[in-house]
Amino acid sequence: MTAQKTYVYVDGFNLYYGSLRKTPYKWLDLKSLFQKLLGEQHKIIAIKYFTALISGRDDLHSPLRQQTYLRALEAHIPEISVYYGHYLTNKVTAKLCKPNPNQSPFVRVYKTEEKGSDVNLALHILNDSWLNLYDSAVLVSNDSDIAEALNMVKQHHKKVGLIVPGDKTRRPSVELARHTNFIKRIRDGVLSNSQLPIRIPNTNLKKPNGW
Repeated sequence: MTAQKTYVYVDGFNLYYGSLRKTPYKWLDLKSLFQKLLGEQHKIIAIKYFTALISGRDDLHSPLRQQTYLRALEAHIPEISVYYGHYLTNKVTAKLCKPNPNQSPFVRVYKTEEKGSDVNLALHILNDSWLNLYDSAVLVSNDSDIAEALNMVKQHHKKVGLIVPGDKTRRPSVELARHTNFIKRIRDGVLSNSQLPIRIPNTNLKKPNGW
């Protein structure tokens, strides 16, 4: 059987918070991970990674760690390309769930949202389908906002896969699932076996401390 030409579309925010944030597996080799999950019936032609550069408001070293990782991906995986949205932070008023009787139930908080990545991902998955660049599109996310894009891809007679970040307690989005041919999950075992080299060959890039 001829392997399917496959493009993988990664919602970096969803992947990080769903599978990586509280683990020692952040130095993740995306191609190795997806090839293990998808198997030999898929030939990965491209991996498109959608993210935004974070600020150092809560951790001064976090922007450098993120940028080191993105550079390592691009240096080590020729199939990968990175596309940037942006973070928007505003001060908003929020109501406490269980306020102290002696204080106001309302507090001022920072609300940070990633803008642009979901739109960019949807546009790429559609445009690449129209250009007939792949047989299968694989979405790595659980964001239901992408559902209509997947629906349109299916109408172009392409196969659609969904890789859901998170453990078995995180259910796939119903809206996404209805437009997919298959669904896979990311488990800790495959994460631990899909790590980049500590030092990326032929570069000065290495795994950040604490990762």
